[in-house]
Amino acid sequence: MNLPERRDIRFPFPELFEWMESPMFGFRPFGQIVRVEDYVADGRYVLRAELPGLDPDKDVEITVGGGVLHIRAMRTRKVAEPHRSEFSYGTLSRSVTLPATAKTDDVRATYNGGVLEVSVGLAEGKKAEGRRIAVEH
Repeated sequence: MNLPERRDIRFPFPELFEWMESPMFGFRPFGQIVRVEDYVADGRYVLRAELPGLDPDKDVEITVGGGVLHIRAMRTRKVAEPHRSEFSYGTLSRSVTLPATAKTDDVRATYNGGVLEVSVGLAEGKKAEGRRIAVEH
């Protein structure tokens, strides 16, 4: 299992949104956070998200665009009478930058036991290699 290499995006901090959405910093401009884990296995980028108690057909939306995978979900409250609840309701969302070699036309999603798993095919081939730049003095 490998860790994914992120897409090379043309702005200075490509993981800025992921950093701001992390549970450690807790800045969320909208909705609640979706906790995720990701890795590369068998030539695919795999993202697993905790989304218990949802109906994936009605409550979950997955989109890919601009090298970013977006997960949005809606958890609705089913009981109208007052009671104690520590569950999070409302909109849940997460956006993750895909690796540079991700094939956005090869995306699969499954939902089992409250865990959403999205896998994206990765293109074969060598990644771009850097080169050393001589410093003139």
